[in-house]
Amino acid sequence: MRKHLLRVLAGFMAAFVLISPGGCGKKEETKGDETGAGNELIIVTPTKSEEDLALEAEYMEALRLNGNSKTYDFGLIETLSGNPMEGKTLCILGSSVVDGYASGHHAVGEYFEKRLGCTLIKEAVSGTTLADLEDNSYVSRLKKNIDAEKVDLFICQLSTNDATKNVTLGEVSDSRNMSDFDTKTVIGAMEYIIRYAQATWNCPVVFFTGSYYNSANYAKMVEALYKLRDKWGIGVLDLYNNDDFNAVSDEDRAIFMADDIHPKRAGYRDWWGPEMEKQLLDFLK
Repeated sequence: MRKHLLRVLAGFMAAFVLISPGGCGKKEETKGDETGAGNELIIVTPTKSEEDLALEAEYMEALRLNGNSKTYDFGLIETLSGNPMEGKTLCILGSSVVDGYASGHHAVGEYFEKRLGCTLIKEAVSGTTLADLEDNSYVSRLKKNIDAEKVDLFICQLSTNDATKNVTLGEVSDSRNMSDFDTKTVIGAMEYIIRYAQATWNCPVVFFTGSYYNSANYAKMVEALYKLRDKWGIGVLDLYNNDDFNAVSDEDRAIFMADDIHPKRAGYRDWWGPEMEKQLLDFLK
């Protein structure tokens, strides 16, 4: 089969060949010089057999099924003209899902950059937590690594790593002072991030969830996120509690996702991205 595919691809690449008179295929002739010398330059359009056409269709289907193939190149995303983020600056903070762990580093931020026509500031380190338990936590990197003077929209990933590592959830504080938040807990870290972004850039703050996967800890984090929305007025892009969104076939899920948590390029571009875009634009109205 591989030899057949290579043969077909070689046929696709053929464009100009020199052949002797009487060759097959559509051709354009060039005459010789005044002395009659010279060869014919014949442009050949390869004739495809039914077998070649079937193999071509099989090859294109293989590209479609490979969720990181050129079929899902972000360069094919059309910019949405006249949207409220066009020409502005988006800052996004996260871990492997924002980094694009399973998609060649094309992820949520790059989708919005292309689709909304905005400038992207991306801070992402795989395996990190919201809670400030290590030097590379969300809280730590927000303070150390993002020095932008102007940000028009701040987006933060609701990290699955806190759920996986059984980080203490914590409670919503009665305070609005950053010094009062217990950043060793998930909720305390989220409150710190929200207040820091609002105080530093005076811009809208949005958190997003991943699509549904079976995790009691993550479900509690999503629930807590809505309590923080009510307190702080943040946006929530909720892919987790969206039954219609999550009702994709097993075949499509295999194209979209590398595992329960990490999308492939197709997953960001054709599944997560459009739904997140819809919810984000509704919030920014």
